[in-house]
Amino acid sequence: MELRYLRYFVAVAEELHFSRAAERLGISQPPLSQQIQALERELGTRLLTRTNRRVELTEAGRVFLDEARDILARTERATRLVSRLGRGEAGQLRIGFTTSVPLSPTLPRTLMRYRQRYPDVELRMHELNSQRQVAPLLEGDLDIGIMRPATLPEGLDAFTLIREPLMAVVNEQGPLGGSALPLTLEALAIHPFVYFSPAAGTGLLDQFNTLFAKRGLTPRLVQEVGGPNTIISLVAAGMGVSVLPASFQHIRIDNVRYRPLSDADAVSEVWLTHARHHLTPQARSFIDLVQRPLDP
Repeated sequence: MELRYLRYFVAVAEELHFSRAAERLGISQPPLSQQIQALERELGTRLLTRTNRRVELTEAGRVFLDEARDILARTERATRLVSRLGRGEAGQLRIGFTTSVPLSPTLPRTLMRYRQRYPDVELRMHELNSQRQVAPLLEGDLDIGIMRPATLPEGLDAFTLIREPLMAVVNEQGPLGGSALPLTLEALAIHPFVYFSPAAGTGLLDQFNTLFAKRGLTPRLVQEVGGPNTIISLVAAGMGVSVLPASFQHIRIDNVRYRPLSDADAVSEVWLTHARHHLTPQARSFIDLVQRPLDP
């Protein structure tokens, strides 16, 4: 049964007048009468009784009117929903993010803007280190990944979302804690280090190794741990020094000082990563929002 039959019938049933119904539908009266007769033949029952003076609904017509209105309303809702899904205005968006990212104001601001613009999209946030985001992105279980720089396989694209300086993390009571002036990586390298273990799966470890290797330096790692909070706590306990992105300054622990680094390449990035060939409309909307400049 064609939906136009239902629309035609509802118009006649509500107007109880073929001429007015035809005018409302923007068609002429004879084709409208023919379509209603075809609908009745298809249903095998009369929906309307017609006389020269008036049109009335039969009992079957009254029942069918309620059903036809419901079908048309549900069809309209489904059409709107599918259209909005296709434009990325509804549905869900699954985002993976590393532990450190929420410490920067960029991601919270971006999520707030996205929720205001697309209130009907359900955000599903998954805290995962950089390495653990790769497979879900490739397999379609994540739409967006927000991670530290890493070697990405074929099939994933990325661009820089956040760029921030690295800072030395030192003990206030230690030999480097008496000043807030910038330090060089070379000056830092003579001290014992606390840093991420390879099992932590963070791109910061690769960057740490690259920065010191470029200078021909090999820091002495005395503790390898899984998370930034543990690193900062161990620095507070006098176990060593460390290097972390500036956003980690928001983690305030007694006896810890953050000192800037004077090395120009002591900068960390956060990438927005996504699958190259199956970008969802919701992910595309999020990326468009990120890349659009903030309103003044």
